[in-house]
Amino acid sequence: MFIFEWLNNQLLRMEWLSNLVKLLVENVFGLSIQERLGGSIHFYIYDVIKIFILLSVLIFTISYIQSFFPPERTRKILGRYKGVSANILGALLGTVTPFCSCSSIPLFIGFTSAGLPIGVTFSFLISSPLVDLASVILLASIFNWKIAIAYVVVGIVLAVIGGTIISKAKLEEYVESFVFGNKILEVDQEELTTRERMEYARDQVFEIIKKVWLYILIGVGIGAAIHNWIPENIISAVLGQDKWYSVLLATLVGVPMYADIFGTLPIAEALVLKGVGIGTALSFMMAVTALSLPSMILLKKVVKMKLLAIFAGIVTLGILIIGYSFNALGYLLM
Repeated sequence: MFIFEWLNNQLLRMEWLSNLVKLLVENVFGLSIQERLGGSIHFYIYDVIKIFILLSVLIFTISYIQSFFPPERTRKILGRYKGVSANILGALLGTVTPFCSCSSIPLFIGFTSAGLPIGVTFSFLISSPLVDLASVILLASIFNWKIAIAYVVVGIVLAVIGGTIISKAKLEEYVESFVFGNKILEVDQEELTTRERMEYARDQVFEIIKKVWLYILIGVGIGAAIHNWIPENIISAVLGQDKWYSVLLATLVGVPMYADIFGTLPIAEALVLKGVGIGTALSFMMAVTALSLPSMILLKKVVKMKLLAIFAGIVTLGILIIGYSFNALGYLLM
């Protein structure tokens, strides 16, 4: 138990890095981390470096594993299952694809074109941006393993339920006809060598970091400002756990934004440190990643308004239920 705690603190929370940054701020910059400016600088440098280190290691590992499951192979695996089991598998496969909601949509088109039930592809579409292995590790590094595991479970459940509802409702007619008209070329999967897989994983690290670095810098900056400059009583007055509308407000605020989950995690961290309920913070994070306005605009190009509204309604209701549940049971998770 002691060894696990030590590894968790040093490898995930990177307490050694926090101490190094503290020395930098206090001995080089001449600032105290107990004061606003010094605390903000410490929060910013520590979180940025920690997130980029963890993200690089995790994306490399996940991408190496993912190299065994290219889209065509993934489609074939999904095609072997029917009903709820197919939705479960679609949601689980979404967790090993580190894509944002916008980049998941081309895969949604490919899967649907190949004849997979739309409910299965929607399960994939919900889980892919919402839950991935990298976000799990980062959640554990910021909060704890109980919250990280609970978040994964509810995210997968939401994806399975959402996809199952859409399957049962028989909404294929509300997918744009050109999606079904696309032809998928059947090709044999080329077996990659270990070196090629490692090169692929390395390229994925650079590719994803290139997409998310700005969101991380902005997200950590907002988190540092919330943590050190906005008084706790102001945040509590708006998003305190005693406010019945806090989860709803956090969800609505998150929808117009577009950021990767890695950019929203520092904001969620700062909100929780200021006394905001864990469910409220997670609702904001989930709304940004699963219901962002740009992804809705892209999805509107491949599905008709009724299906888009049903999808958004299911996910929004799920996020609200999850948010209020986490707030009510948060004391068991913290």
